[in-house]
Amino acid sequence: MDDERRFQEALRSVRVWDTELPGFDPADVPEEPVALFHGWFTGAVEAGAVEPHTMALATVDGEGRPDARIVMLHGADARGWHFASHAGSAKGRQLAARPEAALTFYWPVQGRQVRVRGRVVTGTAEEAYADLHARTTGALASALVGHQSEPLGSLDELAGASEAAWERAQREPEAHAESWTLYVVEPVEVEFFQGDERRRHIRLRYRRRPGDSGWTRELLWP
Repeated sequence: MDDERRFQEALRSVRVWDTELPGFDPADVPEEPVALFHGWFTGAVEAGAVEPHTMALATVDGEGRPDARIVMLHGADARGWHFASHAGSAKGRQLAARPEAALTFYWPVQGRQVRVRGRVVTGTAEEAYADLHARTTGALASALVGHQSEPLGSLDELAGASEAAWERAQREPEAHAESWTLYVVEPVEVEFFQGDERRRHIRLRYRRRPGDSGWTRELLWP
């Protein structure tokens, strides 16, 4: 059996939401989307979702082409949704040129998605330092390696740089990667999607009113 046939058979064999899904009443939600996100995120953790803090981050490059990757959520509050990266990475360069992004969370254990769109701002240097040092030694070591998104000559080169960074992170736990940057997506739209086994999906979208004067809510067809 060739790889393409095996792929097609595997693709058709996958079931969607082979579990009992939670209910969702869009009439009983908070005024602010971040409060609902907090509740859904906590529910995903309690339901056993794998790495519920991972999210797809979409940006646009200099030619107007979309780009996406998986990153980790570092916080969500009244300011927006937080993540971090090197300023010189591909995403960092793209955000510097066009500071807008979209985020997508997917928690299949509950059939839920959350989509966020908005302008991206950078935090202060102090916030970036605090963000990096609130994480693990491995996270610090990875940041100290640097060179994110740059061409790599060989895996041996990566292994050597990584080993040196680990040694420094253990020896100097207060060391800082100067290019490490905290980003905040300030939402203008946030959509909550609750899947349904009969495909009567519930979609609720929050949209920020002009002048930052609160939020409107509307249902969307599946």
